Amino acid sequence: MRISRKLGKQVSAAISHFWLTRQGQTRKQTSSGRSDQGARSAVTGGAHMDGFIRLLTNLMIDAGADQRNIYCKKKLELPGFFRPTKEWDILVVKDDQLVLAIETKSQVGPSFGNNFNNRTEEAMGSAVDLWTAYREGAYKKTIKPWLGYLFLLEDCPQSHKPVGVQAPHFDVFPEFVNASYAKRYELFCRKLVRERHYDVASFLMSEKINGIRGRYTEPADDLSFEIFAQALISQISAFGNSNKR
Repeated sequence: MRISRKLGKQVSAAISHFWLTRQGQTRKQTSSGRSDQGARSAVTGGAHMDGFIRLLTNLMIDAGADQRNIYCKKKLELPGFFRPTKEWDILVVKDDQLVLAIETKSQVGPSFGNNFNNRTEEAMGSAVDLWTAYREGAYKKTIKPWLGYLFLLEDCPQSHKPVGVQAPHFDVFPEFVNASYAKRYELFCRKLVRERHYDVASFLMSEKINGIRGRYTEPADDLSFEIFAQALISQISAFGNSNKR
């Protein structure tokens, strides 16, 4: 799906913010004498996905959501079933009903292998925990919440390199054979939606140098930001609009 020019510029601004924030955090860590943390300094610094959080918040406000019902900096905890609480990146709660929850994640190299399993297990676990808690009445009202998952991956030779798998006892599914981490994340985001763990997912890639200038790609049409935004706006229009009761 082709993204609209206005929305494309907004996504580009969020991409630029991501890379500039990471760059600034790394420089700050280095100047303070903590350079031994390497790329981890940019990850633990936080805030690099704030550009996307602002963009999604503005889309919801434009669709009629009351800003007072949108939570993106605090009060982000939701009760779980397998654990007491889970903190999401964006929540909309209106009239004591959970309208939606969004998770935004990213991964930058070089350690793609070290983090892939953590990212996938975290996303699946969060969804299962929320839906089980929902089934058990944790969110009081009967409206079905909407879950969104947004993932940004560094576009570089390492993320596109074929990766072998160890399967000493049983064959892995064929789509994983020699699949790069870029392909693995694409498959993962698609399967999250097809298995109904999340209502919609968006998968973006961006190269470090050009990313500072806002460049990005969308490897799969069904995981575009346009689809994500449209689904988000539909949920707000149905259940989160400040003019509706």
